[in-house]
Amino acid sequence: MTGIATLAMVNLDCGDPRALAEFYHQVLGWAVTHSEDAYAMISDGTTSIGFGRVDDHRPPRWPDQDSPKRYHLDLYVDDLDEAEARCRELGAATPDFQPGGERWRVLSDPAGHPFCICPRSQ
Repeated sequence: MTGIATLAMVNLDCGDPRALAEFYHQVLGWAVTHSEDAYAMISDGTTSIGFGRVDDHRPPRWPDQDSPKRYHLDLYVDDLDEAEARCRELGAATPDFQPGGERWRVLSDPAGHPFCICPRSQ
Protein backbone atom coordinates (compact mmCIF):
# COMPACT_ATOMS: atom_id res chain seq x y z
CA MET A 1 0.00 0.00 0.00
CA THR A 2 1.28 3.43 -0.88
CA GLY A 3 0.66 6.10 1.72
CA ILE A 4 -0.11 9.73 1.08
CA ALA A 5 2.61 10.96 3.45
CA THR A 6 5.99 10.10 4.92
CA LEU A 7 7.11 10.70 8.47
CA ALA A 8 9.20 13.85 8.62
CA MET A 9 10.12 13.64 12.29
CA VAL A 10 8.83 13.18 15.81
CA ASN A 11 8.60 16.18 18.15
CA LEU A 12 8.52 15.92 21.94
CA ASP A 13 7.20 18.63 24.25
CA CYS A 14 9.39 19.46 27.23
CA GLY A 15 10.52 22.24 29.54
CA ASP A 16 14.20 22.27 28.46
CA PRO A 17 14.77 21.38 24.79
CA ARG A 18 18.57 21.66 24.93
CA ALA A 19 18.84 19.30 27.89
CA LEU A 20 16.48 16.72 26.40
CA ALA A 21 18.29 16.84 23.04
CA GLU A 22 21.58 16.24 24.87
CA PHE A 23 20.07 13.29 26.76
CA TYR A 24 18.85 11.58 23.57
CA HIS A 25 22.08 12.53 21.75
CA GLN A 26 23.94 10.53 24.41
CA VAL A 27 21.45 7.63 24.38
CA LEU A 28 21.14 7.25 20.59
CA GLY A 29 24.45 8.70 19.44
CA TRP A 30 22.64 10.98 16.98
CA ALA A 31 24.03 14.42 16.17
CA VAL A 32 22.53 17.53 17.75
CA THR A 33 21.60 19.47 14.62
CA HIS A 34 19.86 22.43 16.26
CA SER A 35 19.93 23.72 19.82
CA GLU A 36 18.36 26.83 21.27
CA ASP A 37 16.18 27.64 24.28
CA ALA A 38 12.88 27.19 22.44
CA TYR A 39 13.72 24.22 20.23
CA ALA A 40 16.39 21.58 19.69
CA MET A 41 16.78 18.63 17.32
CA ILE A 42 18.85 15.49 16.89
CA SER A 43 19.21 13.39 13.74
CA ASP A 44 20.91 10.30 12.39
CA GLY A 45 20.83 11.81 8.89
CA THR A 46 17.58 10.05 7.98
CA THR A 47 15.26 10.44 10.95
CA SER A 48 15.00 13.36 13.37
CA ILE A 49 13.58 13.96 16.82
CA GLY A 50 12.72 17.52 17.79
CA PHE A 51 12.25 18.93 21.28
CA GLY A 52 9.99 21.95 21.73
CA ARG A 53 9.67 24.12 24.82
CA VAL A 54 6.26 24.13 26.45
CA ASP A 55 5.93 26.44 29.44
CA ASP A 56 4.81 24.59 32.55
CA HIS A 57 5.27 21.24 30.81
CA ARG A 58 3.80 18.42 32.89
CA PRO A 59 4.99 14.93 31.98
CA PRO A 60 2.67 11.94 32.19
CA ARG A 61 2.79 10.00 35.45
CA TRP A 62 3.57 6.40 34.52
CA PRO A 63 1.40 4.25 34.82
CA ASP A 64 -1.33 6.62 36.15
CA GLN A 65 -4.31 6.37 33.78
CA ASP A 66 -5.55 9.80 34.93
CA SER A 67 -2.40 11.21 33.35
CA PRO A 68 -1.97 8.95 30.32
CA LYS A 69 1.14 8.93 28.17
CA ARG A 70 0.68 10.30 24.72
CA TYR A 71 3.44 8.27 23.05
CA HIS A 72 6.59 6.40 23.91
CA LEU A 73 9.77 5.51 22.07
CA ASP A 74 11.01 1.92 21.83
CA LEU A 75 14.79 1.71 21.55
CA TYR A 76 16.78 -1.42 20.69
CA VAL A 77 19.77 -2.18 22.92
CA ASP A 78 22.34 -4.97 23.04
CA ASP A 79 22.22 -5.46 26.83
CA LEU A 80 19.24 -4.38 28.97
CA ASP A 81 21.20 -4.01 32.23
CA GLU A 82 24.05 -2.02 30.67
CA ALA A 83 21.67 0.21 28.71
CA GLU A 84 19.51 0.88 31.76
CA ALA A 85 22.56 1.76 33.85
CA ARG A 86 23.91 4.14 31.19
CA CYS A 87 20.52 5.81 30.68
CA ARG A 88 20.25 6.32 34.45
CA GLU A 89 23.75 7.88 34.49
CA LEU A 90 22.47 10.30 31.84
CA GLY A 91 19.44 11.29 33.93
CA ALA A 92 16.76 8.68 33.18
CA ALA A 93 14.67 7.13 35.95
CA THR A 94 13.31 3.60 36.30
CA PRO A 95 9.65 3.55 37.35
CA ASP A 96 8.53 0.84 39.77
CA PHE A 97 5.86 -0.49 37.37
CA GLN A 98 7.59 -2.75 34.81
CA PRO A 99 5.05 -4.65 32.68
CA GLY A 100 7.66 -6.25 30.41
CA GLY A 101 9.60 -8.22 33.01
CA GLU A 102 12.93 -9.13 31.41
CA ARG A 103 11.56 -8.73 27.88
CA TRP A 104 11.88 -4.92 28.00
CA ARG A 105 12.27 -2.11 30.52
CA VAL A 106 10.34 1.12 30.92
CA LEU A 107 12.44 4.19 31.76
CA SER A 108 11.54 7.87 31.87
CA ASP A 109 13.71 10.55 30.31
CA PRO A 110 14.77 13.66 32.27
CA ALA A 111 11.57 15.45 31.17
CA GLY A 112 9.42 12.56 32.44
CA HIS A 113 8.47 10.93 29.11
CA PRO A 114 8.36 7.14 29.34
CA PHE A 115 10.44 5.15 26.85
CA CYS A 116 11.28 1.47 26.54
CA ILE A 117 14.58 -0.27 26.00
CA CYS A 118 14.18 -3.58 24.19
CA PRO A 119 16.69 -6.33 23.41
CA ARG A 120 17.87 -6.20 19.81
CA SER A 121 16.64 -9.22 17.85
CA GLN A 122 19.40 -11.73 17.17
